[in-house]
Amino acid sequence: MEKRNIPRHIAIIMDGNGRWAEMRGLQRFEGHKRGVERIREIIEAASRIGVDVMSLYAFSIENWLRPEQEVSIIMGLLETTLSGEFLNFMQEGIRFKAIGNRERLPENVRAVVEHTEKATENNTKLLLQCALSYGGRDEIIRSVKKAVGMGLKPEDITEELISGLLDTAGAHDPDLIIRTSGEQRLSNFLLWQSAYSEFYFTNTLWPDFTKEELLEAVHEYQIRDRRFGKVLP
Repeated sequence: MEKRNIPRHIAIIMDGNGRWAEMRGLQRFEGHKRGVERIREIIEAASRIGVDVMSLYAFSIENWLRPEQEVSIIMGLLETTLSGEFLNFMQEGIRFKAIGNRERLPENVRAVVEHTEKATENNTKLLLQCALSYGGRDEIIRSVKKAVGMGLKPEDITEELISGLLDTAGAHDPDLIIRTSGEQRLSNFLLWQSAYSEFYFTNTLWPDFTKEELLEAVHEYQIRDRRFGKVLP
């Protein structure tokens, strides 16, 4: 792995928690618990190699359609994980930011999210963007509504303007998007921002995804030829 060509922004679609549990005869929530435990190792490994931004797809806007009990368990895990990781964020210089339609989050979860954002806003080592109640189409629609609310004219609308109105405003677009569990689709994740991202798909279920495979994905990224639509000499 070349130290000079590290992706600035890695985004991960953390898929396969439920299947991991079912394959072991466990309740689905056990897979979600194991998946949460995997996150710290991956964040630390990314920070260590010099990644600036990491975005994790934790809960999609479509996930609200899952059984109420499963949603409740996931929300509880989000709340306890953020509270439990707070000191680690401060020690490691991690700045936390939630992206998504947070108005749909339970009040207790929204409160801990906002507290963690405020308390870590001056940390400078790695920006951790956690996609909660997130959908790429919903994000774009909300950004367009912001533009309309600003009274802008059609000629005022540019790519730079829309990018600045998205939840991820100010963050570099993802260089590398990783999806675990063998599925090969974006599932409504970072639709605008992923226009020129590189993709790495693995059959590994998220609870089994290790820092070694993260480094393997980075190495795969480094040997690709990124042209951004241009013809290189």
